Amino acid sequence: MLDEKICKLRDKLNKCISNGEDYSVIYKVSVELDELIAKYYASMVESTQ
Repeated sequence: MLDEKICKLRDKLNKCISNGEDYSVIYKVSVELDELIAKYYASMVESTQ
């Protein structure tokens, strides 16, 4: 589930960059993506313990 959200948000970020969106929009999406990636890795670590 998280991996699907990460892929969708990554695509959104790429489109924002390609379309020349305002820096604040790109930054916001980038931060959201970073947070999801951190959650994903945290869940992976928890599942291996």
